[in-house]
Amino acid sequence: MSSFAMSEGQQRLATVGLVIGVFLAALESSVVATAMPTVIRELGGESLYALPFAVYLLVSTVSNPLWGRASDLRGRRNLYLWGIVLFLVGSALCGAATSMPFLVAARVVQGLGAGAVLPLTLTVIGAMYQGERRAKVQAFVASVWGVSGLLGPVLGGVLVDFWSWRWAFYLCIPFGLVALLLVWRNLREQEVPGQGQLDWWGAGLFTLGSGLMVWGLEFQTVWMVLLSVGVLVVALKVEASHPSPLLPLQSLRERGPGVGVLSNLLAGVAYFGLTAYIPLFAQAAGGQSATAAGALLTPLIVGWTSGSIVGGRLMKTVSLVTLTRVGFAMLTVGLAGFALLIHGSLPVLALVGGVMGLGMGFSMFSLLLLIQQAAPRQELGAITSAILFARSMGGAIGVAVMAWIIGKTAIAQGGVLLIDGLQRGFVFSLALVVVAFVLSFTLRDSKNPS
Repeated sequence: MSSFAMSEGQQRLATVGLVIGVFLAALESSVVATAMPTVIRELGGESLYALPFAVYLLVSTVSNPLWGRASDLRGRRNLYLWGIVLFLVGSALCGAATSMPFLVAARVVQGLGAGAVLPLTLTVIGAMYQGERRAKVQAFVASVWGVSGLLGPVLGGVLVDFWSWRWAFYLCIPFGLVALLLVWRNLREQEVPGQGQLDWWGAGLFTLGSGLMVWGLEFQTVWMVLLSVGVLVVALKVEASHPSPLLPLQSLRERGPGVGVLSNLLAGVAYFGLTAYIPLFAQAAGGQSATAAGALLTPLIVGWTSGSIVGGRLMKTVSLVTLTRVGFAMLTVGLAGFALLIHGSLPVLALVGGVMGLGMGFSMFSLLLLIQQAAPRQELGAITSAILFARSMGGAIGVAVMAWIIGKTAIAQGGVLLIDGLQRGFVFSLALVVVAFVLSFTLRDSKNPS
């Protein structure tokens, strides 16, 4: 475990560096998505179109718990710096790619670095700050992520149209170097010798099982998903007997962390599973343009960002448990609105999307803070990473499950079939969020620390 001792000025500059790191990771995802069709045309290999996305998602998702637990045992500062270095090296290699296999390999390096950035940022902030100050900084991180998501597609389009798709990757490098310098010079960590060794066997099995799960869901390979479940069961049995498991199993058996991880998983399935198909709904079912699709997605992103910021201010007078319940209540209302008003006009659906986004902002923000407050310092990295991993895994599961619920024929043909399929998807997601809402009432309400 580790603690931080630095002046207020150093703390502020280190925080700026951490926030810039989050900005570059968020910006990269949305910029690259816009540039990828041009990349494919220049490098060829249309049959490998999904691989640059899939390997990045796979490596960044499954490496989250590894970075988090390792930071508990070996210190957070140096691991964060290594994560940024890997991300920058991967970005440079992606920009220099001369073939699709080269690009895919470079995305593996980039994804490994990305797997460190967000969990270690939130873990370091959780260790540096307490109470209201922690909430303000975490809310600011969420707002930076949201703004990056909005700017990314526009910036990606400008870079591709006026310069080169390679700058979609090179753009991250100056931001990353600034983040690296600020954290290296200002983050002062007082390291405590690690207690025990990482469970390498359990970690390997868990990483393999998680990777098979993400990969199998991404490409809808049933046997791979079933194999992943078996590997994960074995991994949990191995980890249960180790003093320093990859996942803090003992802590996750407690009410707060357990509810936090399960609720993030359920919300990830519901939210990310549906948002993947909302642009398709706007364009194919509604006969709308890509601009209309953006008009449906933007309220979700802005709502999430706004919910995090407002939640940070409301916690002065409202408990985190209450904010969590309000968030899940708004998510429930938003999903019910989509299910009932799916034939409604674009402005009505955009309003419903805003409510849904606000619900995610309130619930995810307050749950993270609630669990970080209760987490033992020596497990802060592992528990923070477990929450983010659950949400990301929920998203991977959600996209695959929604494809099955909506139906391949409906997705291909659009129209009424797609509307009916999406309505089933909204009802399914509504059921998951209702479960999370009910679970929030098992959390203990306590006064927020100042």
